[in-house]
Amino acid sequence: MHRIEADVLIPGTGQPIDNGCVVTEGGTITYAGSIEAAPPTPNATVTRVPAVMPGMWDAHAHFTGLVTPDLENLVKVPQALAAARSVRDTEAALMAGFTSVREAGGYGIYLARAVEEGSILGPSIYAAGAILSTTGGHGDLHSYPLDWLLNYGASGGMLELCDGAPECLKATRKQLRRNARVIKVCASGGVLSEIDHPVHQQFSVEELRTIVEEAARADRVVMAHCHGKPGIRAALDAGAATIEHGTHLDEETASQMVEQDAILVPTRFIVERLLAGGRQAGAAEYAMRKLEAMADRHMQAMALAHEAGVTIALGTDMATSGPTSAVPWGANGEEAIYLAQAGMSPLEVIEAATFNGPKTLGPQAPKSGLVAEGYDADLIAVASSPLDDVSVLAHPSKITHVWKAGNLVKNP
Repeated sequence: MHRIEADVLIPGTGQPIDNGCVVTEGGTITYAGSIEAAPPTPNATVTRVPAVMPGMWDAHAHFTGLVTPDLENLVKVPQALAAARSVRDTEAALMAGFTSVREAGGYGIYLARAVEEGSILGPSIYAAGAILSTTGGHGDLHSYPLDWLLNYGASGGMLELCDGAPECLKATRKQLRRNARVIKVCASGGVLSEIDHPVHQQFSVEELRTIVEEAARADRVVMAHCHGKPGIRAALDAGAATIEHGTHLDEETASQMVEQDAILVPTRFIVERLLAGGRQAGAAEYAMRKLEAMADRHMQAMALAHEAGVTIALGTDMATSGPTSAVPWGANGEEAIYLAQAGMSPLEVIEAATFNGPKTLGPQAPKSGLVAEGYDADLIAVASSPLDDVSVLAHPSKITHVWKAGNLVKNP
């Protein structure tokens, strides 16, 4: 049994509690409230901290094992090597206070099992398996022969090409066979891919609806990579649960998201990191040109979504391996700074980083992201209150304690 006493308890949603207390037992929170009303716990291990809150969620990230932000290298790196590199990334995420990750395509489908069985240390991983893309789309590697990409997908790689409703159905079922907890589609072009344009729609509404309906039969939802408005509209019309990036979101599509309870995961972190040092880190010139053309519009869309009342969840698009790489695991908390720059209050940022994370999984959501009785005891302590300065969440050294399923895995 653990008893955590804090100057401030931040539940994840709702108002903070001064002089708060959390009691956990067997991986579950049994009490959350004021110290004065807490039950006696004579046998508990007691920890006193400045602030306690739910463990954070990164709702859009990739365990790729890449050391440079260049997707063309995916097929060059042996999958076993990529997964081995990613092991240190799982630990870096956890030490930064991220106890859960919704992985948007990568080797998380395998790493999740290693975490669950205790073979490696890391967050709970809810993985998509392979990213579904049209031929020539954002999930295609345009400079390689098509047969190479088809073989890569068939051999367990993180990219799967499918065209037409029957192939989309088969590709979805292949990810479900791997126990994907969410299905990832590229509904528009992207930045790091070579030929496709970020604004152009990819997949027809019929294809997207086929994927959404098949996922729903297995109680899974679809996350849709979208930059351009046509792709956003198509994904929403097909019933996608979340829009990733959302660069050209406007008033019309924001209103549709609110009506459909769709969630935006804007991933500003990767934009800022690559703008600051993408070329030096090995990003392709074509990718940098596309990124620079869309960067301002992306921040405007984030602010617009917040003003319109769209539910926002924190995600980074974390994509490279190792602490010195371009978009490194462990820096996930920097996204909190950019959410604040988009107009969100500290409480709203924390809600995006905690309570809203599980929502991005639909029926697969665990009882996580909230400090309340009956919820998973995934908790973090912070060196100072993020309500005063939310940027404290960007510094792993300021995340003083991490409890995963009630177990103290980081302790100063």
